Order: sequence, then C-alpha cells, then structure tokens
Amino acid sequence: MTVTFYWYPKCGTCRNAKKWLEANGVAVEEVHIVENPPSREKLEELYKKSGLELKKFFNTSGMKYRELGLKDKVKTASDEELLDILATDGMLIKRPITTDGSKVTVGFNEKQFEETWK
Repeated sequence: MTVTFYWYPKCGTCRNAKKWLEANGVAVEEVHIVENPPSREKLEELYKKSGLELKKFFNTSGMKYRELGLKDKVKTASDEELLDILATDGMLIKRPITTDGSKVTVGFNEKQFEETWK
C-alpha cells in the first residue's frame, strides 16, 4: 500500500508518523505541505473522506493560526469559508495528513494509525 503523506519535515509529529508508516511497511509518497499545499478542492475531498469536523484540519497550535485570530472565526464560519482559509497557507493545516485515496487521517495518533494503516 502507498499513501500520500502531506507533511512538514521540521515537524516532530510528522517525522514520528513517517517513521511509524515506514516501520509498518507502508510506502509513503511525500508532499511538503508548505511548498506544495493541497488545493482547496483537494482539501474539500480529504475533509469529506475523513469524517472529521473541518475545524480538525486547522493547526491550532501554529503561529499563523494565532496571528490571524482564527480561534473565534473557526467556530462561526461556514465550511466554504473555512476551506478558503485553509487553502491560503499550508502552515494553517494540521499535519500530517495521510491518505490512500479513500481513507484519511489527520495528525498522528499511533492507535488510529494501527487501525487505519496496518
């Protein structure tokens, strides 16, 4: 199995997720989330396949998120508005995002990776 792995190489969580995938025999096609962020259309597709709330796609601990004051905006904005915001900057997107085209995980949780990617 090969997954598309949207990541930021300087992110420790991303590096841990990548190590887990490789250790468990999952081939990884890396996409640098800042240099090549997913398009708005791709984000919408990932969001719909993930089954998660759209606000889970925001990197809430990121400097950019705080600078833009998105904490309150995320609570009231429509999905359309949120997708538009996410598509403006890869640093706003929670990472890593891992997908095989049908399943999607956001962030790294070892138990979730066991259930989804093993």
